[in-house]
Amino acid sequence: MVDFGNRLKTLRISNSLTQKDLASRLNITKSVISAYETGARLPSYDVLIGLSNIFHVTTDYLLGVEKKTELDLSGLSFEEKEALYQLVQAMKHRSHPFTNDNG
Repeated sequence: MVDFGNRLKTLRISNSLTQKDLASRLNITKSVISAYETGARLPSYDVLIGLSNIFHVTTDYLLGVEKKTELDLSGLSFEEKEALYQLVQAMKHRSHPFTNDNG
């Protein structure tokens, strides 16, 4: 769980959120976010799920169970990041025209 605080801080910063911004979205205090990021506390299940929804990652990723490739989206607005997320989701859910179900 050592990576949780680092992952959270990285996600928060890459999404251009302050600790106060993130705390407000989760209805918790800035000091709780700080405690998560320093490793002094771990989130409740509800907060963990809220974080995964805000950052569009799995709870396994937040907890360091799932490894995944990260894409640097720094410099993009929240709306631009949302548009890219929607595009990726659409690509994942459509069938590829060059694939064959028979292998």
